[in-house]
Amino acid sequence: MNNLIDIIKGIHPGKFIERELKKKHLTQRALADETGIPFQTINAIIAGRRSLTTKQALKIDQILGYEEGFFAILQTHYDIKQYKEKDLASIYTEAPHIRKSLFWDTDFNKINWAKYKNAVIKRVFERGSKDEIEEITRYYNLSN
Repeated sequence: MNNLIDIIKGIHPGKFIERELKKKHLTQRALADETGIPFQTINAIIAGRRSLTTKQALKIDQILGYEEGFFAILQTHYDIKQYKEKDLASIYTEAPHIRKSLFWDTDFNKINWAKYKNAVIKRVFERGSKDEIEEITRYYNLSN
């Protein structure tokens, strides 16, 4: 179980459930009937609009043939990833003071500075001026 979790951790459990249903030729309705979880809830979980509760995860583990706790652990890893992304996004709320033309191929105002940190650093170090490199170094606290 741990090897598979390590490979897929961070994805929403609903995506994995959807894949498993296709592999087993089961419908969402069949999963709902077998688990006793309302169809609308199953649909929302698979669409990523809803998280799995521990109770739901254990029922789905049993029906899909996974070790007890598999989907609960997957949900926890997804929640951790979401938290980290939100936490990082709050740190980098303002754009660094660099030329917008460095990012000619994307909308500068929509760049997620936390999520694309490595790509931003690479781009600025490859194409930026000395001042822009210093700004990115300061912005991401790279001097340490």
